[in-house]
Amino acid sequence: MGLAIARTFGAQGLDVALISRNRAKLHDLVGKLGADGLTASMASVARDAGVGIATIFRHFPAKEDLVAAVFADRMDAYADAVAAALDDPDPWHGFTSYIEAACAMQAADYGFADVLTMTFPTAKAMEERRNEAYTGMVRLIDRAKAAGDLREDFDPSDLVLIHMANAGVVNATGDAAPEAWRRIVALLIQSCEAPARGLLPASPDHDALYQAMRRNSPAGIAAPPPEPSS
Repeated sequence: MGLAIARTFGAQGLDVALISRNRAKLHDLVGKLGADGLTASMASVARDAGVGIATIFRHFPAKEDLVAAVFADRMDAYADAVAAALDDPDPWHGFTSYIEAACAMQAADYGFADVLTMTFPTAKAMEERRNEAYTGMVRLIDRAKAAGDLREDFDPSDLVLIHMANAGVVNATGDAAPEAWRRIVALLIQSCEAPARGLLPASPDHDALYQAMRRNSPAGIAAPPPEPSS
């Protein structure tokens, strides 16, 4: 993350040595953004990073721009985890290893735990990587179903719900019970396995779930609520 921001600053003339000296502080942005639910003010982010508020706004005009730079490498690793799972010759192991890897990323990084439950339409590169990962996830699901290992009523939106559930556990337990996420992930994975023990309620509408993710993003948090329909 520090390297991603260093490149962004450096490309536009900011002293790279300054960024290098503050790389550890920049890395702490992840923890701060996560601890504050990605609602930390830009002023506090600048102060903790050791740079001026004008510098932050000059290179990151909106909170979404900052979040995208902070988590660019995390999103790359997330997309790579999907690709690695697709290379697994065992469809079920590939599917479950992807879930475990993605949830481990959330547990290791509180900020990223929340980022996976949000969407950032203005951060084009980040959303392209997310869409790439989503396409791969659909293939993972189809492979596991075709092998008879994944319950037939599993929907791609269920992966979003798994990330939301894990983010809730990660943020709620924190350092007090740092391994608790492993149990909820194991429970969720076992519930996905075929044959299903029973029918599931209908999956959420995909557009509605997208809107929920959009509402949880920094821009959505800051935006006023929509006008009630007449």
